[in-house]
Amino acid sequence: MRMISRLALGAALAAFAGAAMAQTAPGAPGDQPTWVNAAKTGAGASYEAYVDGQYRDGGRTGDVTRVWFSIADGVLTETMYGLIHEAQIKQLRFAVVTDTGLSVEGTDTTSRTEYLHTDDQGRPLSPAYRIITTDKQGRYEIEKRVYVSPDDQALVVRASIRALRGDATPYVLLEPHMANTGVGDRGWHSTATLSQTAADGATSYSMLQAAEGDVHLALWANAAFEAQSVGFVGVSDGLTDLADGRLDHVYDSTGTEGGNIMLTGALPKLRAGESLSRDFVIGFGDSEPAAAREATRPFVTGLDEVLRRFNGEGDRIGWEDYLASLTDLPRIAEQSTDGGRLAYASALMLKVQEDRTHAGALIASLSNPWGDTVDATESSTGYKAVWPRDFYQVAMALMALGDAETPVAAFRYLPQVQVRADTPGNTGATGWFLQKTHVDGQIEWVGVQLDQTAMPIMLGWKLWKAGLITDAELTAMYARMIKPAADFLVDGGKAGILWNDRQITPPWTQQERWEEQEGYSPSTTAAVITGLTVAADIARASADPASAARYQAAADDYASKVEARMFTTAGEYGDGRYFLRLSRNEDPNDKLPLGENNGQPAMPEDRIIDGGFLELVRYGVRAADAASITASLPEYDDQQREDRFRVRYDLNGVPGFRRYGNDGYGENTQTGGNYGVGGMTPGQRGRVWPIFTGERGHYELAALLAHPSADQDWNTTQLNLIRQTYVRGMESFANDGLLLPEQVWDGVGDATAHGYQPGQGTNSATPLAWTHAEYIKLLRSLADRAVWDRYAPVEERYGSQ
Repeated sequence: MRMISRLALGAALAAFAGAAMAQTAPGAPGDQPTWVNAAKTGAGASYEAYVDGQYRDGGRTGDVTRVWFSIADGVLTETMYGLIHEAQIKQLRFAVVTDTGLSVEGTDTTSRTEYLHTDDQGRPLSPAYRIITTDKQGRYEIEKRVYVSPDDQALVVRASIRALRGDATPYVLLEPHMANTGVGDRGWHSTATLSQTAADGATSYSMLQAAEGDVHLALWANAAFEAQSVGFVGVSDGLTDLADGRLDHVYDSTGTEGGNIMLTGALPKLRAGESLSRDFVIGFGDSEPAAAREATRPFVTGLDEVLRRFNGEGDRIGWEDYLASLTDLPRIAEQSTDGGRLAYASALMLKVQEDRTHAGALIASLSNPWGDTVDATESSTGYKAVWPRDFYQVAMALMALGDAETPVAAFRYLPQVQVRADTPGNTGATGWFLQKTHVDGQIEWVGVQLDQTAMPIMLGWKLWKAGLITDAELTAMYARMIKPAADFLVDGGKAGILWNDRQITPPWTQQERWEEQEGYSPSTTAAVITGLTVAADIARASADPASAARYQAAADDYASKVEARMFTTAGEYGDGRYFLRLSRNEDPNDKLPLGENNGQPAMPEDRIIDGGFLELVRYGVRAADAASITASLPEYDDQQREDRFRVRYDLNGVPGFRRYGNDGYGENTQTGGNYGVGGMTPGQRGRVWPIFTGERGHYELAALLAHPSADQDWNTTQLNLIRQTYVRGMESFANDGLLLPEQVWDGVGDATAHGYQPGQGTNSATPLAWTHAEYIKLLRSLADRAVWDRYAPVEERYGSQ
């Protein structure tokens, strides 16, 4: 590729700015927009170093780049600029006109995803990708290399197209979804011809542009398109026009009326055996000139050099430097069964999914679950938002890796999402943490989930004991955040935000960890007891012994009533003795029905099993061999139960578990439709979540450590069995991009249009940060021979029960 001089760049931008607009595309606003497949095989952003614990320009990595991208079905999908949830692109793909018809990348191709930059053991060193798509009929192949320009607000896509059999004419199709919606976008295109030097002669460049409000994008191609067009999806867009194999109707602009648009650029026709390479850079900015500048600057730098900077090769600061800072990554990767490939990919994914304006704002997933049927007419975050529970899991995993900065930034971020007297719209209790927010703290969901109030306290205690925050900072955060949270875990109160005006009386929770039911939950109660116990330790260190005594007394009370409130002795299954998923009141034997959820009818609480009771062991509230725990395991593991109520499914020899029996958060067993399509119906079914394979591995490790053998060879054999069963099991759920999903297919019902195989990630959400976090924590626990999420004061006080 010929680099562009700064002088030529200026001339090109001037030429683009003066380009005339003529033909206006008809058909506004176009089809109703949606997002795309949430089963991502790649996700990336640049590494940005903190400046005094915040993201600011001028640090070791220069100006902060705020661009994220994702890959699914072999094509570039949701691409964000600004805040991490602010999508600007739905997808960029190629359509190819062949001798035997039109073929569209993603729909008519197979794909594989690889990492561009790996070490000699094949472990990824940056989230830069090579994606190869192959036409299902063998007519062409496309290789794309995708990465962010770390010094610009720009994304690089370098494509190579090869005609394999017959002629092939490729077209690049860019579908903007500016300002996080698929409506209101305007588009246009331009071409400029300029001469850099007499020796070089004249060169033509192309630019496709789109905007909504004050957000702009510009796609710069390193050679002029054969033809360009913009139009409204489903009416006047390039893909619709290509149905007859020709781009007959070209439009220069969508005019002043916004809508769901597509930008199209035609590339030269290829004969069989011929190849063509083209480089594209998509720049973002707050104006047309700004976006154009960001799109052209990487060409000035040189795209090979841009990749080296992204990777952090040599003395450049990039992803290699971040991975090198993870002091525990090498040793915990030794606990893997895949040579550390997933461990390194997980480290990258956990850091990628942090906002680059609000340091420490850790989101749940860089995806919209079942996005290809999710309406994009209104702005929504999907999983690109903060849940304090998922947030805790990620921060703890980053600390397990040896990241000494991000977990601290995360802890310091948390007051932004805690309910205070001055929280907008609040008329009720304070101290609890909002259910779900944007990364800037904007309120989205307002249910009270007590585990999400306990976990920020737990994180603070862990950071303090690890020496990552000082006594002085702990004391300051105790007054500001920890004490109000702990007080709420004791006293509760009446919520008063938006629709929520419920009275909360801990440890009764308005919503448990699946955000669907109220009552007494083993997993929530485990977190509450742990949070209060370590809050007591923090209170003592902060010279508040009266509060310390109050917190510990409440924790003692809650711990003494765990079985009385949540362990049935008259249940439907087995000998009738096991932990419920949830008890609506303090009588676990009254068979009250749980509420309807996700299209599933209400069922008696004793028919619904989940693995939440294992969290009691993880934190140290109960011993691994406590009678209530061991009595519950056979019911959790029962694979003879009917599918509605069955939780465990061994997939390809891997222990897998659903969230709970009767779960409806997933694809429809009868129609194969995505979650929610056609309304909430009884056919919906929640699938197996890889998180629980890791949770079970943690339990098995805790059980082994509680009663180790005097025979060290036996202990080693048992540890290796855990690795081979649970670590290898989680690794088996990763896709070819080494991303871990929220859910995998359990083999029940219609396999959907995707033709899922058992154990394959579904279109729910990938990568799920929590799944990657659970995998990393399991590796750390095995490396330490100690459960990473265990809390010593909790185990010492309650662990013999």
